[in-house]
Amino acid sequence: MALDEDLRSLATGRNFAALTTLFTDGTPQTQVMWVDADDEHLLINTEVHRAKYRNVERDPRVTVTVWQADDPYRYIEARGEVTDIVRGAAARDHIDACAQRYLGRDYPAEQIVSERAILRIIPQRLHRNGI
Repeated sequence: MALDEDLRSLATGRNFAALTTLFTDGTPQTQVMWVDADDEHLLINTEVHRAKYRNVERDPRVTVTVWQADDPYRYIEARGEVTDIVRGAAARDHIDACAQRYLGRDYPAEQIVSERAILRIIPQRLHRNGI
């Protein structure tokens, strides 16, 4: 199914997202992240040693809230799940593409601690505010 066009537009702009994952005991963890999208998924790029990565391997349920950079009261919350994880060269290339959009340059290689991974998220429920 095609990604909601408003959500896709927000996710492919220079807007940030809050990603919420669940620890083993059900406690939520939320982090501000860069976000991207393809035709069907929200995309979050992370590293395999991070808690968020371990959380979604165990429990793929997530919430991603993407807000408009110049008006944070305009946002879309997407509840869904990670349906696929892309690792390797594709994930490394993707973080550079995201860095170009957010920073205007490639991602600093010295900041990479472990293998990059793209979390491919299918939204199942949306909540809009101001959009």
